[in-house]
Amino acid sequence: MFESSDSPRLFGCAMGVDFPAAVLQGLEDRLNTAPPHAWARITLLINTQRMARRLRTLFDAGPNRLLPRIRMLTDLDGLLPGTPLPASPSGLRRRLELVTLVAKLIEAQPDLDAKSSSFDLADSLATLFDEMQGEGVTPEDIARLDVTDQSGHWARAQRFIGIAEVYIDQAADAPDPEARQRATVLRLAAHWQANPPRDPVIIAGSTGSRGTTQLLMHAIARLPQGAVILPGFDFDMPHDFWDKMGNETTGEDHPQFRFLKLARGLDMSPGLVLPWSGNVPPSGARNRLVSLALRPAPVTDAWRRDGPNLTDLNQATANVTLVEADTPRAEAIAIAMRLRQAAETGQRAALITPDRMLTRQVTAALDRWNILPDDSAGMPLQLSPPGRFLRHTAAVMERVLDAEALLTLLKHPLTHSGGGRNLHQLNTQRLELQIRKDGLPYPDPVGLAACATRAVKDDNGSMAVWAEWVARTICDKTVTASLPLADWVARHLALAEALAAGQSPTQDSELWLKKAGEKARAVMDDLQDNAGHGGDMTAADYSALVGAILSKEEVRDRDAPHPGIMIWGTLEARVQGADLVILAGLNDGTWPEPPKPDPWLNRKMRFDAGLLLPERRIGLSAHDFQQAIAAPEVWLTRSIRSDDAETVPSRWMNRLGNLLSGLDTLGGPAAWAAMKNRGNHWLALARQVDAAPPVDKALRPAPCPPVAARPRRFTVTEIQTLIRDPYAIYAKHCLRLRALRPLVQTPDALLRGIISHEVMEHFVKTSLDRPEMLRADALMDLAQEVLTREVPWPAARALWLARFGRAAQWIVDTEGDRQSIATPTLFEDTAIGRLTLPSIGTTLEGRADRIDLDGAGAAILYDYKTGAPPTKDQQKHFDKQLLIEAAMVEEGAFDSLGPRPVRAAQFIGIGSNPKAEDAPLDDEPPRQIIAELLSLFGAYLDVEKGYTSRRALYEDRQARDFDQLARFGEWDVTDEPHPEVLT
Repeated sequence: MFESSDSPRLFGCAMGVDFPAAVLQGLEDRLNTAPPHAWARITLLINTQRMARRLRTLFDAGPNRLLPRIRMLTDLDGLLPGTPLPASPSGLRRRLELVTLVAKLIEAQPDLDAKSSSFDLADSLATLFDEMQGEGVTPEDIARLDVTDQSGHWARAQRFIGIAEVYIDQAADAPDPEARQRATVLRLAAHWQANPPRDPVIIAGSTGSRGTTQLLMHAIARLPQGAVILPGFDFDMPHDFWDKMGNETTGEDHPQFRFLKLARGLDMSPGLVLPWSGNVPPSGARNRLVSLALRPAPVTDAWRRDGPNLTDLNQATANVTLVEADTPRAEAIAIAMRLRQAAETGQRAALITPDRMLTRQVTAALDRWNILPDDSAGMPLQLSPPGRFLRHTAAVMERVLDAEALLTLLKHPLTHSGGGRNLHQLNTQRLELQIRKDGLPYPDPVGLAACATRAVKDDNGSMAVWAEWVARTICDKTVTASLPLADWVARHLALAEALAAGQSPTQDSELWLKKAGEKARAVMDDLQDNAGHGGDMTAADYSALVGAILSKEEVRDRDAPHPGIMIWGTLEARVQGADLVILAGLNDGTWPEPPKPDPWLNRKMRFDAGLLLPERRIGLSAHDFQQAIAAPEVWLTRSIRSDDAETVPSRWMNRLGNLLSGLDTLGGPAAWAAMKNRGNHWLALARQVDAAPPVDKALRPAPCPPVAARPRRFTVTEIQTLIRDPYAIYAKHCLRLRALRPLVQTPDALLRGIISHEVMEHFVKTSLDRPEMLRADALMDLAQEVLTREVPWPAARALWLARFGRAAQWIVDTEGDRQSIATPTLFEDTAIGRLTLPSIGTTLEGRADRIDLDGAGAAILYDYKTGAPPTKDQQKHFDKQLLIEAAMVEEGAFDSLGPRPVRAAQFIGIGSNPKAEDAPLDDEPPRQIIAELLSLFGAYLDVEKGYTSRRALYEDRQARDFDQLARFGEWDVTDEPHPEVLT
């Protein structure tokens, strides 16, 4: 196939050339006159499965021929005679072995990282070991590093890396994948040197960025019938500039540096690299422009020398569009619109970006047109339904179960998927409504059973049986002790499978079904098989471990994606071709991505040890950019702002823009402006897609329902609402709406008021039976008992008890005065009143906190307040609760009392600043209160009287339950009400 040569064979394909098609074309050119079986004698080594599929597709397109042997770079055993090396153990096993060691390091050096990051640190350490093995760096090389001028952290890290020696020695019988690959390559190179194969061996698509791969490329390039085909080789780079590119410390971030390093390893110049095929790039002018823009930093003076030679800038930029969107959302919509057009016209289009959030936004935008792109990366396993389910179930063993966690699990689509899910969903909805109504911050079996019983009246006990299954499966699963990893995995799988199966399973659950379930099953099986290497850990450590393991995996579970719309990662894009390529997320920090922090070795230590430098990743990203921008049609997109912060354009866009802006005489600025104008056109279209039709703002509502539909029954506490926010009365009584309490319950003012009332009632009753208990310490003991029983939040208990403590002595002192004046007679459970106003057919109901009777039979009313009691002026106009209750007493509304004169009424403030506030009975006598009630109720029996929203709130910023229904925010309290007669 190849003519004899004493020099290694290095071939290249120019940027923009469809690499798989070029590989096939080069083979056809060289085998044009060869016998048919010559194709079958070729061994073709490639680096991605996607390229393998593409090559097979091209071969399938014809003509009919024998196929070459296509192998992955990691599958070399078949090329070696004899017994292959032992298979590598699971990568998870190695990382679990390191977790215990890393956890001990964190205990000794807490500033290194949080304990929950033990697996991530172990993973980074294992990655370092993989890199050491791949680059041929030994633990002795690390130990010999001079760190005398480094901080103490690096010295400690160097000593800790000493475990690598033991780690690698232990791996001798079962080497890690990188160590096994390097050993295989060395054996293969030695075998080929002694027995060179007579058949062609070609490695295609690799840039040689890793040491082991470079060794293989060197060995193949020197074979009598061997060749290396480089993707994206810059044939426009002048020969003298290759020598000026520098070494690893200065040239690593250049896109062509890896090819320079490869050529130097073969004792040849990059200028001797030959084109593999006659395929020409879509735009040679653009390749020359980009090549000049990305020249190595030490020789950017070449812009002035070679820039004037770029006489075809219009041709170079004709099919390049620059989109600079205001936000990532606008960027995603513009990209989706262009991909939609490509799908309609049959254009093969690819979106390339390392920003996975942006790709998800584009995928979501494409969904409106029912276009499902072929995403090479798929979905992170932790975000798939099984991944989320496994993370949620692991958290149940870590934290005390709260209502949110309970319903998150019960509502998950995999829960109860073994049969009877419809009834399970119905019961879950019933339970949620009851929890929101009654409150159940931390469900336990008793509370859950009681809540389920109240949720459904007549269901033949099925709800109770279901609640018992929920309690048995989920409740009380928190484990505080440290357990072996094998025990945690067994507990976790048992919990997850029981919850997924359901109450009475009739079939297998869906937990391990489909591609995502199969992947999750494989991950958990791997964890279970290697759990013996993990040591003991807490529930929090196990939960973090499971989350970290799931985050490392991805799953592709797409049904029939669009064949011509692709989303590629940068690795897949290196050896793929498309008619339209969209390079998205071109902001610094996204493309190129910043190097990941290395807690083990700094840049100098890496360089001295012979490991890869952080700039290597930047150079690979630059090469991806240089290849992709050479496509027939290209979009360059970025967002100007992200997360309310201004972004910085990618360094390569800056270089390209700066170069064009400096070529005034050649029309460079005009070409750059034309690229922007094409992008602005699509941004304008994207704004139209997202534009909402103009909608008039809502007016301040004051609905006027029919008189027959208006409420005729009120509670005393609703009078204040009727005065301040009549719309809330309309929503509650006319529309019959009830505000749902938040699922994530907090110790709010309402609960504090209920607790305080319960404490005061018990305290007063106890002091009546046992006067010696009228003491501050007795009050505090009672408060502690009630708070412990009713308030499950430790911080709130402590805070509220402290507030009681500040008011306790004042409460005791004033309570003695109150009992010396009158005897407590009725309390909240018995002080129930009902007043009928027959002239307007309205009933008023109320419940007093406490009613005392003096020696003459007159009543004294008390109402407890945990906040500041209302002032007399507030009581006269808005807070008329005590005044109304006093009027009800005198009207005989309380059956157990009958009509009685009211001697006094008083608010008792029992908050941090205790205070008593008398009701102004002299200024607002009961007869006047009854007359005002008749006037108030009668006014709302007028068909033209509307229930105005937020009529007279104490504070305009106060949030109300029905503000969203009233569309508050589209109007404010300065707007006039808009009465609307309803029929």
